[in-house]
Amino acid sequence: MNDTPKFSFFTTFCCWLFGLLLLTSTISCSQDQKAQIKEALPMGLTKVGGPQPKLDSVYIEKYMSAEPKFKDQIEWAKKFYKERDFRLGWFRNHELVPQAQTMLGVINKAGEEGLDPKEYQVKDFPTLFASLKEAQSDSTKRNALEKEIDVALSSTYFNWASDFYRGTVNPRQVKSIDWNVKRNKIKLHKALMTILKERESTYPYYEFEPLHPEYDRLKKALAEYRTLQRNGGWPTIPAGTKLKPGASSPAVAALRTRLLGPSAATPQPAATPVQNVSNKTGDASQSATATAAASQPYDAELVAAVKEFQQQNGLTPDGVVGGETLRLLNIPLSQRIDQIVLNMERWRWIPKKFEPSYLLVNIPDYTLHVVEDGKEAFNMRVIVGKTLNATPVFSDKVEYVVLAPYWNVPFSIIDKELRPKLVANAQGTLDRLDMEVVKGWGAKATPINPSSVDWANVTEKTWKYTLRRRPGPKNDLGDVKFIFPNSNDIYLHDTPHDELFSQSKRGFSHGCVRVAEPIKLAEYLLRNKSGWDRTAILDTIAGRREKYITLPEKLPVYLVYFTAWVDENGKVNFRDDIYGHDKALAKEYFN
Repeated sequence: MNDTPKFSFFTTFCCWLFGLLLLTSTISCSQDQKAQIKEALPMGLTKVGGPQPKLDSVYIEKYMSAEPKFKDQIEWAKKFYKERDFRLGWFRNHELVPQAQTMLGVINKAGEEGLDPKEYQVKDFPTLFASLKEAQSDSTKRNALEKEIDVALSSTYFNWASDFYRGTVNPRQVKSIDWNVKRNKIKLHKALMTILKERESTYPYYEFEPLHPEYDRLKKALAEYRTLQRNGGWPTIPAGTKLKPGASSPAVAALRTRLLGPSAATPQPAATPVQNVSNKTGDASQSATATAAASQPYDAELVAAVKEFQQQNGLTPDGVVGGETLRLLNIPLSQRIDQIVLNMERWRWIPKKFEPSYLLVNIPDYTLHVVEDGKEAFNMRVIVGKTLNATPVFSDKVEYVVLAPYWNVPFSIIDKELRPKLVANAQGTLDRLDMEVVKGWGAKATPINPSSVDWANVTEKTWKYTLRRRPGPKNDLGDVKFIFPNSNDIYLHDTPHDELFSQSKRGFSHGCVRVAEPIKLAEYLLRNKSGWDRTAILDTIAGRREKYITLPEKLPVYLVYFTAWVDENGKVNFRDDIYGHDKALAKEYFN
């Protein structure tokens, strides 16, 4: 009777051991039996595949260093894996997470972002995935492949995300691009954790989406323009064409297709002679012999389309075709596509989120936008620097409003423009210009006798005074200036030359930005400053005594350079590359 329980126990043990061996049969034969049994024992060995392999920093660095396109992403990968105690990121229980295929699909469509998919298709993932599938019965080989695939996927993500979220070109490293706006500080390892659903974020990283709606609108415009390009593009309007509303011309057919599309209805040919048109060579006889049947009327529908085109290209919308309007109509479609791509790149440089309220000056558009709580409160025209005195592209914070400001004359103007007059008659010249020479700064500045200065021989190095124009109607800064202290000595200000704001192209300054409605802007910035309503502002200006007012809160200001954007009506707007920054960026981006 005593033997029966022993036999029963022995039989049960053998059955358990046999089942254990069956359970661990997928583990590599190269491992010893002790390790097999250890992996199958209760500590959660319900998983046939065993524990997930882990990584270390040496493996990551060695793997990524071997691939040139991954080298720059090593630090991101280290941060990512360190945060997760070097666990694999793209596998759960030995199975790839769905985000892997999603990411590879996004990369295949990188061309839609103006990026080159080949830049991110570094590893042959189909082959790696196939090898992984074949290695399921060999845990050693399978684990090695999982580690390789995981780091390859992370490296690929960082390679793509670095370009997509931070830009393919680093503007700080290319002087000719001129972009010193504060950078996008996105942490790519955190973004990847968001994608893998390991953390929450207010940004759409998990959808592989752009950070700015302005970028997204440009992306849609890029798709539309490329479709138009595949369908044959747009026609060229004959050189020398000149059209006014009510005229007729053979050029109208091309103009109609250019602006309204090939499917636009074509009116019946006009039975009148050709008017207001000349050919490329200016041969009037050819124009005169053009048949009436070839002409079409420049009707109201097409005039409206021309005016809209002019508006979207920064011109006065007068409906007249010729000159600048004709030049812009005939810019090649391929050039416009490149322009859209370059401006998408600039949006990658922009901080991932603007402050709730800020000022933004788009230099090529000659416009200041005042944004409050994420919405535009108002905008106004501005004047920016001439080509030789380009307004720099940077960001800062407005700290002061200065009423009835002095204008401190730069030494370059003293040297190049005023020196002969000052040598001939210093006091008379300064009286006529309403200027004075002072020693010291601000409230402590004291006037000196201008005749005591050796104007003929003074240099910038030996110049120890300040030549300034007094507040008043002749002052170059007008009635108000807005200061955001910066090394460029750039600020916003009023101007006595209001007539210049009527020009469509307003590059007239020495670099600073002149605003069309300075009192409105001052009133807005001081709206929360007790005692500084519109009346107080105007009274102070009338007193012609310079007054610095510190803003209750510093307001961010961005001086940016966008030559293409999509407005709220879904229309693509273009502006000329007034400083050549597009050209400089294109050289880096496309090469």
